[in-house]
Amino acid sequence: MRDSFHEELDRTSDQLVEMTRLAGSAMTRATTALLDADLHIAESVIAADEEIDRIQRELDDRAVDLLAMQQPVATDLRIVITSMRMSADLERMGDLARHVAKVARRRYPESAVPAALRSTLLEMGQVAERIVSKAGSVIASKDVDAAVRLEQDDDEMDRLHRQLFQALLGGQWDHGMEAAVDITLVGRYYERFADHAVSVARRVVYLVTGEWHNEYVAPDAPPAGDPVAS
Repeated sequence: MRDSFHEELDRTSDQLVEMTRLAGSAMTRATTALLDADLHIAESVIAADEEIDRIQRELDDRAVDLLAMQQPVATDLRIVITSMRMSADLERMGDLARHVAKVARRRYPESAVPAALRSTLLEMGQVAERIVSKAGSVIASKDVDAAVRLEQDDDEMDRLHRQLFQALLGGQWDHGMEAAVDITLVGRYYERFADHAVSVARRVVYLVTGEWHNEYVAPDAPPAGDPVAS
């Protein structure tokens, strides 16, 4: 019975990793659709979101069954509960990629991104791809220190998000209200995509250590008050 239980936990982990792959692919393709005004790719991203939703429903159903039938405790219980929360984060990441694709579809055959901001949006797409890939690796490896370091990529996304707002509010915006709304929404979608990846990483920290991220101290971290830490 316990062997079967742990096989189900392993399957859950594999499906969470698959969700990161699907969400990453969706955001990469949504970025292409946005920058290239590619309606076909935008439609494919929108349609493919159903697969991420299906996996989340399957994960939630399995978690409920495991709680009811196996009554897990300690680390096993954390795995089941945390997996449900991670699947919700990953499902939302898929939704955010879909939202980007919908912006691309709405502005077709034009691009929703002014030429001056193309490089920034391209970079945001690259950061999104990198951060979700790292989230998948963290889920698979349960590497706590890698989970903590993932927030550095989120800092980069936040910087790019601020850069978009500087362009919007700098007094030289001449692309009209519709473009301003599009850029505001798209910037938020990328920023939230990265936030959800960070949430997944923090849940891995909790799963492994039983502590939340702000309580966890890496083994090689300098003690509080050490000048190296400041």
